[in-house]
Amino acid sequence: NTRPASVPFDLSKTPNIEGFTPHSRTLDEENPFVPVGCLATAAALSYGLIAFKRGKTRQSQLLMRTRIAAQGFTVVAILVGVATAAFKSRQ
Repeated sequence: NTRPASVPFDLSKTPNIEGFTPHSRTLDEENPFVPVGCLATAAALSYGLIAFKRGKTRQSQLLMRTRIAAQGFTVVAILVGVATAAFKSRQ
């Protein structure tokens, strides 16, 4: 007799967690600028560190300043997204 092992929950359904009510997010609610800003920050940091390692200090400085700008862009995108979500929830 080969019986399947007992599974404590059904994997085909969303688990029921006490005190947690998931809500589905539609695609139009997501802010596409946050991942773009994160990728730009990571790219500028990576290339800046590579330039620094190769001794290109001027290029490294420029890329570190670009990284700071990309981080600022990401923070602004997050704040705009939070403000937009708060405004939509009041309507």
